Amino acid sequence: MRKLLAIAGLALLTISCQDDKGYSIKGTAEGIEDGKMLYISEIQNPNSRPQRIDSTAINDEKFELDLTEVESSNLSFLEIEGIDGNVIFISENQPISFEIYKDSLRTSEIKGGKENQTLTTYLDHLKETNKKVGEGRQQMQQAFQQRDSTQLRVLQETEAELMDNDKVFKKKMVKENPDSFVSVMILLDMMNMKSFPVNEIKELYEGLDDEVKQSSIARSLEQKLESESAVAIGSKAPNFTAPTPEGEDLSLEEIRGKVTVIDFWAAWCKPCRIENPNVVKIYEKYHDKGLEIIGVSLDRPNQRDKWLKAIEEDKLPWHQVSHLEFWNEPVAKQYGIRAIPATFILDKDGVIVARDLRGQNLENKIAELLGEE
Repeated sequence: MRKLLAIAGLALLTISCQDDKGYSIKGTAEGIEDGKMLYISEIQNPNSRPQRIDSTAINDEKFELDLTEVESSNLSFLEIEGIDGNVIFISENQPISFEIYKDSLRTSEIKGGKENQTLTTYLDHLKETNKKVGEGRQQMQQAFQQRDSTQLRVLQETEAELMDNDKVFKKKMVKENPDSFVSVMILLDMMNMKSFPVNEIKELYEGLDDEVKQSSIARSLEQKLESESAVAIGSKAPNFTAPTPEGEDLSLEEIRGKVTVIDFWAAWCKPCRIENPNVVKIYEKYHDKGLEIIGVSLDRPNQRDKWLKAIEEDKLPWHQVSHLEFWNEPVAKQYGIRAIPATFILDKDGVIVARDLRGQNLENKIAELLGEE
């Protein structure tokens, strides 16, 4: 079962609010010997590992550390030398205190300001939702084994309701906490889980206070939203130009039909190759009625022969282009491709009307757009 939030398993926090100012940490660490180092790290680049920003030694099972005031809150971690795991918290200009549990860092307790209190509220919700979904999945498995279709349907409806409630909760949290860094984390979760339309997430992000948008995570989210909203359903597909197998440049605008499919694939991609025969059948059935397809390959540099061989073996009759730059393929980066196969279905005006359809679902959509239903 996919996690509702990647950080949810990292820590369960107990928070209270304090009015004192200044970013500092202190706490107790029962059972941890003198001299062990305590490290504070934070996410400085969302695409890299947390970076250590300060440290202190534990003495008499206690620690204390003054840190530079933060301009904006950020996702932070407390680690202890020789102990697996970490404690997650939000950096904020408030004194933050910890009660560290040596045998289970992730269940350590923390008291801080508003940011950490908001984080706990969110994590508690995720913990409860994950628990209910997990229990429901177990019951579904039993109902399936017992061939109890009625009970199975009830459980599926219950899970759907849980997911709907989760969506409502997330939107409410963001709207009620526009000044909280935690709202950025929630939006990033929504983005990664693809549980909301990109344009809706973008609208929620735009409602956040400007100060909250200053962190590296917020800036990364903003860039991702800008990139993905350009290729979201309802957007005009960005034009591109790339080399054909013959070495000539071909653009999307040149080949657009009444319906156009942009198909991101590669010779090395087994799911892509398995799907190709189905796409060939669809192309042969609807090409004369206005269907055009352009394949964009993510094959590796210096493997042009494998690209061409795959086109020949799979008998792909539609347009093909590629810079042969693997995951650095410019068209794939332009369209935010992180996994293949990936497809974009465009209407006669070049507007994206569907994404990532395969098999019968792909054919049904093409037939609908061509008025062939």
